[in-house]
This record gives sequence, structure tokens and C-alpha cells, in this order.
Amino acid sequence: MNDKSSGFLPSLWSEGPFVEFRKEMDSALESFFGRHISKTDGKGFDKFLSPSIDVVENDTAIVLTAELPGMTEQDFDLSTQSGMLLLRGEKKMEKKDDKDDFHLVERRYGRFERTMPVPPNVDEAAISAKFDKGVLTVTMPKKPGTKPAERKIAIAQK
Repeated sequence: MNDKSSGFLPSLWSEGPFVEFRKEMDSALESFFGRHISKTDGKGFDKFLSPSIDVVENDTAIVLTAELPGMTEQDFDLSTQSGMLLLRGEKKMEKKDDKDDFHLVERRYGRFERTMPVPPNVDEAAISAKFDKGVLTVTMPKKPGTKPAERKIAIAQK
């Protein structure tokens, strides 16, 4: 049984002689079509529902912003574990009326998980976050005195 709504794949495609073939096909399709193909990571998290992020660094902090449109603070969880920043959540489809029939659904729904390493120069205990208008902003202050060392490299002549 292939239940598309829950992300299960038939056993033919998840084990056996077709595993490598499937991986190659997935890779080819993803490189052609981009991130619009639904695929789970084996734990039920949609790999392509993961929020888009920007990371900006300045002298005092590293600031990560993640787009979470249509979500509230209750729909996701942000934590640190073993030097990793973990963002997990679920974007649920709201069906207002049992009489509603969907004919086209382009927006993505499901569970997601995104992990990013916390750089060693960040004060993990001082990480803070705010959420406003569908954008999560995570501020990771740098530890005092952790400015990257600069070294001049001599360039040899021929």
C-alpha cells in the first residue's frame, strides 16, 4: 500500500535491488526540478519542507534568520544539543470545512527538522531568539576575545 499523504514509499523502492537506482533518480530529478519533490529522511521529516535560512556574521554575533510562513511559535521548537542548533516543527494544513475539496495544493505541509552546528566561538548559553511575522531570528553572541586570528601569508615569486 502506498499512502502518499503520510510519505511512505512502497517497500520495492525503500529496500532491495532498486535502492541505488532510486537514489540516482532522486538526485537527477532534484538537480533538474530543485527542492519541490517531496522526500522524507526516514524519520518522517520532509527534507524539502525545511525552512530557508540566512546566516550573517558581525563582530559580536552570528545571526540566523529562518522563514516559517504561516506558522506560530507553538508550531516549532528551537534547542541546542551537543553543539548543534536544532529547529523542528510541523506545518499543518488547515481544512476549515468537511465540504471543502482541494483541487490544487502547492504549499508544503508536514514535519521538518533542520540542524546547524553552533560555531565554537559562540556563547551557547547566551543564544536568544525572537519570532515576528513568520521570520525566526536567532542571535548567537560570540564569546569575548574570540576574534579570528589574522596572519599575513607571504607570496613566493618564481
